[in-house]
Amino acid sequence: MEFKAKDIAALLKGVVEGDGEVLISNVSKIEEGKPNTLAFLANPKYEHYIYSTAASVVLVNQDFCPSREVPCTLIRVPSAYDAIASLLCMYEEMMRPKPQGIEQPSFISEGVALGESVYVGAFAYIGKGAKIGNRVKIYPHAYIGEGVVIGDDTVIYAGVKIYYGCVIGSHCTVHAGTVIGADGFGFAPAGEDYKKVAQIGNVVLEDYVEVGANACIDRATMGSTRIKKGVKLDNLVQIAHNVVVGENTVMAAQCGIAGTTKVGAHCMFGGQVGVAGHLKIEDRTMLAAQTGVTNDVAAGSVFMGAPAFDAAKYRKCYVLFRKLPELYGQLRDLEKEIQTLKLKQ
Repeated sequence: MEFKAKDIAALLKGVVEGDGEVLISNVSKIEEGKPNTLAFLANPKYEHYIYSTAASVVLVNQDFCPSREVPCTLIRVPSAYDAIASLLCMYEEMMRPKPQGIEQPSFISEGVALGESVYVGAFAYIGKGAKIGNRVKIYPHAYIGEGVVIGDDTVIYAGVKIYYGCVIGSHCTVHAGTVIGADGFGFAPAGEDYKKVAQIGNVVLEDYVEVGANACIDRATMGSTRIKKGVKLDNLVQIAHNVVVGENTVMAAQCGIAGTTKVGAHCMFGGQVGVAGHLKIEDRTMLAAQTGVTNDVAAGSVFMGAPAFDAAKYRKCYVLFRKLPELYGQLRDLEKEIQTLKLKQ
C-alpha cells in the first residue's frame, strides 16, 4: 500500500511542510530511514538524524525548529510520539491476520456459551460452563478452564492457560505462554514440613488489560486477585495471590509483586522491581528498575534502590558510593597523619 504525505497529514490533523505528494509505503527509524518510508522525531537527542535521514517524511512536534535545512518532508503534529503510535495501530490492524471459525482439532465442552464471530484455534480446549464473548480470538493450544468468563473482543494467544473460574474482561490481550489462575503460594508450617493452604479464589482482569508473554497471575486464597482496567503488564511479570493492581498502572518485565499487596492507579514500575507482601503502594508511584520495596509508599513518590528510598537522595548517595574507594584511601591517609602527629607530641 502507498499513501501520500498529505493524506497521512490529513489523517493525523497535521500540517505538511515540503512535498505533500511524496508516496509512503512503509515506516522506519529516523536513524535507519529509507526512501518512501515515514519516520518520526520525538526525542531531541535524535535531532541530528533528521538532517541526514533518507526517510521521505518525518513526523515532528509542532514546535520543532530545525537548525538547518532538512532533506525530507515534515508533518507537524501536536505530538509526534502519539501520532506514530496511532499510525502503527492502524497499520497493525490492516496487516494483522484475521483468523475465523472453529479450527479442528479443538475441544469445546458441553454448556460452553460462545458469542458471535468467535475464533478457536486448533488444539485449544474450552472447559465446561465457560462463557466466551463476541469476537473473542482464542489461538491454538490455549487452555480455558471450567467456568471461565471472557469478555468481548479479547485476544488469548497461543499457549495461554486460564484456570477455572477466572474472569477476563473485554478488549483484553493475553500473550503467549501466560498462566492466569495458578495457585497462590500459600503454605503453612506444620512441624518440619509445610501444609498447603487451599487457594479457593480466582483472578479477575478488568477491561482493556494487556498481559505480556510468560507472565503469571496467581489466584487468590479467598476473593480475587484483581488487575484493574487499563493495566499493562510486560513479559515475565509475577503477580501473587490477592494482589490488587490499580487502573492504568504499567509494569515492565520481571516485576514481582508479593501476596496481598495493593498497588494504586497510574503507577509506573521499571524492570525487575520487587515489592514485598501486605504493602500499600499508593497512586502515581514511580519505581525505577530493580527497586526493592519493603514498606508502604505514599502517593506520587519516586523511589530507587534496594531497599527503596527517595530517588533524588538515592542519586546523591550513589555518587558517594562510587567514590568510596577514594574516600576510604583519603580516610586511611588522614588516620596515619593523626597517628604521626600524636607520636610527635
